[in-house]
Parts: sequence; C-alpha cells; structure tokens
Amino acid sequence: MADNEQATRAPESDAQERPTDPAVEQSVFPGDTRAQQGPTMGEHCTTDRPAPTGEKPSGELSKLGGIDCYITKPTDYPHAPSKLLLLLTGGTGYKSTNNQLQADKYASEGYLVVVPDQFNNDPAPNSVDMAEVQQDTSWLESIKLKTAEGIKSFMIDMWLARHTPETVLPLLHKVIEGAKEEFADAVANGDGIYGIGYCFGAKYILILAGENADPLAAQSQGTDEEQGAVKKEPILKAGAVAHGTMVTKEDLEGVRAPVYIAAVKDDPLFSEDEVLTPGRRAMESNKVEHEVQVFSGVPHGFAVLGDYDDAKIKQSQTQAFGQMLGWIQSH
Repeated sequence: MADNEQATRAPESDAQERPTDPAVEQSVFPGDTRAQQGPTMGEHCTTDRPAPTGEKPSGELSKLGGIDCYITKPTDYPHAPSKLLLLLTGGTGYKSTNNQLQADKYASEGYLVVVPDQFNNDPAPNSVDMAEVQQDTSWLESIKLKTAEGIKSFMIDMWLARHTPETVLPLLHKVIEGAKEEFADAVANGDGIYGIGYCFGAKYILILAGENADPLAAQSQGTDEEQGAVKKEPILKAGAVAHGTMVTKEDLEGVRAPVYIAAVKDDPLFSEDEVLTPGRRAMESNKVEHEVQVFSGVPHGFAVLGDYDDAKIKQSQTQAFGQMLGWIQSH
C-alpha cells in the first residue's frame, strides 16, 4: 500500500462543489441525491495534462457495433495471440492523445485495446480558460472569476445529465458485441474480456464487472417482488480502475468479477466513508477477489497519462499503471 502522508490537492483535482441544499438537489443519476454523491468532477476530467514529449499514438480510429473507437494492437498481432482489453476513459474521451497513448502502453504489453466513444461524440466541456481572469483584490476581477467558475460548473452538470447509465451502457454493449465478433480470437485467448477504467470510465468498468452488468435489460424483463431484479453474470473477466468519479456504493456491492481499485487518500470525488469502505465490506462479504490501494500525496486523476513536474506524482502514476497491468495479467 502507498504511504499514508497527507494528500495534496492540485488545481487539476479541485472538485466542482456547489453550495446548495443537499436535501433537495437531485443527482443526474436517478435515485441518488447530491448529498449521497458528493462533488462530481474535477479539472482532470475535462482537461488533459501535457502529453509526454515526442510520443504519438500508434493505433487507429475505427468502428465496432457502429460506435466510434480507438483501437490499438500489439505489433505482432495477429501472428501472436493477444487478449481483449476494454479501456474506458475520463471525460476527455477516446480522441484524447493522452488516452490513446495510455491505450498504446497496454497494447505494448500484449493486449488488443478498444477505447470506445462512450460519450457519443460529446466529450466533457473544456474548463473555462482562467489565464485571462487575474486573481487580484479588485471586486471586478472577483466577479469575473466567480462567473467563469459558475459557467464551468453549469456546463459540467449539463454534460453529466446527458451521460448517465441509460445512455452510456447501451453504447458499451454495442461495442462489446462488435468486439466479440471482430476480435473473437483475442476474446477466446483471454477466456473473456478485461477492463480498465479511469475517472468517469471507472464506474462503468465496475458495472460491467458486476451482476448488474446489463441493468437496462434486467429492467425490461421486469422484476419479481421476492427475488428482485434479474441478475446476470459479469461481462468482464477482471477489471482494474483508478480514482473513479460518480461511483456509488451500490456499484461496488454489485461487483462479482475480480477488481483492483487505485484510490486517492481524502478524495472528495470517491468518498472513503460513503463509497469505498462500505463497498469493500460488501465485496468481502460476497467473497469477491479484490485489492484496494490508496495513494497519498497525489491529486485525483494522477493515474491518467500526462506530464507532471512533481516527481511524487510521476512515481505514483508509474506505480498505478504497473499495479493495474499486473492485476489483469494475473487473471
């Protein structure tokens, strides 16, 4: 487990907190109040870090199940066997250079990686450029700053309202079915599909690793008052996620496939008390193989590929990649 020193908050990890009445404000996810969720997304979810110097993506843009995807393969595929890996990104989406380079890193380890456009050509809105809003003591500049922050928060809320399980999961299922058909050899070689998720994508990897992997289909079949909703086997063989956003304890309670979770200490976007701890207890009770590693001294979003000046963050980013890769390799 990473050290337990106090976590720091970098600008890219600031949560979009809104001082409203939690008793009445509703979540964008049906059934959850904002009080249950806490803050929603941070800067890292909408803006990429600088890409590593001199690196260019090696994959290609294609379609699976009619959905746009970034697909990257091992250099010796199909002459050498590969395994299929579904990689779900944060809000910057499948066209982000950093997300593509991150997928390439898994491809270099022998995985055929599919990064779907889970946002249907609608990635998260970029944060308002604050460079022109000078933070000084003048009342006019203070108003400018608050206005820019308010616009940014409003845009993110509107974006989240457009991208819920009801819209995201059907896209993912189309991609998965398309991948099973086009890359049947990789699915068979891995005896299933593996999943990696960062930030926004982490929630959906956990859902796909659970007994409610297709909750919409279960709802369409109806429910039994005594047995509850129809349950299905997880779609993923194993999954690994880093610093999830919008994850609920119910997502973790439903997990049935082996999962690794990289979390950030004192992370307001992935609450230890309200989400992680009860989720771990549920996985233990359900005898689900899992591992949780808490990183301190790093911002939320640290595991997403991107350049940092802080050596501590760089080291933790490399460590998280190694842990996530090792987890899926061992399953």
